[in-house]
Amino acid sequence: MPIHWPERYAPDRVAVRVSNEITVAAEPAAVWAWLIRASLWPTWYPNSHRVAIEGGAADLSAGARFTWRTFGVAVRSTVREFVAQERIAWGGAGLMMDVYHAWLIEPRPAGCRVLTEEHQNGLGPRLQAALMPRRMFEGHELWLARLKANAEGGCLPA
Repeated sequence: MPIHWPERYAPDRVAVRVSNEITVAAEPAAVWAWLIRASLWPTWYPNSHRVAIEGGAADLSAGARFTWRTFGVAVRSTVREFVAQERIAWGGAGLMMDVYHAWLIEPRPAGCRVLTEEHQNGLGPRLQAALMPRRMFEGHELWLARLKANAEGGCLPA
């Protein structure tokens, strides 16, 4: 199942792209529940701060707008793609950058595969890639590891 990149974020048009994946021994529904409950990200993903979904919702939904801090940058994001238990993607903009972050959840016999890929444009991403080339990759590895632990833990977010 491919990621549907908007033209501006096509792989051959971006300054920076990072892809990470993990296998999770849990149903896609469990992974999905933790992923869309953005209001709880700061409690389990330490690179996420001050997440606020417009209208006060706890979960992301199609077209949802949210603000947050990640990698030290304040970002305004909008959910652009939302297919329950299968895919979510949001576009975002912050200081000297704009991004598109996609997630795919693919069922497997013993759980699911989760892929996250982010494409970035702007001076900020170029500087980060030059000065700290593995920072975003490592941040997303942590996000996936924590998502896996939560989904496999058997409890859905409250």
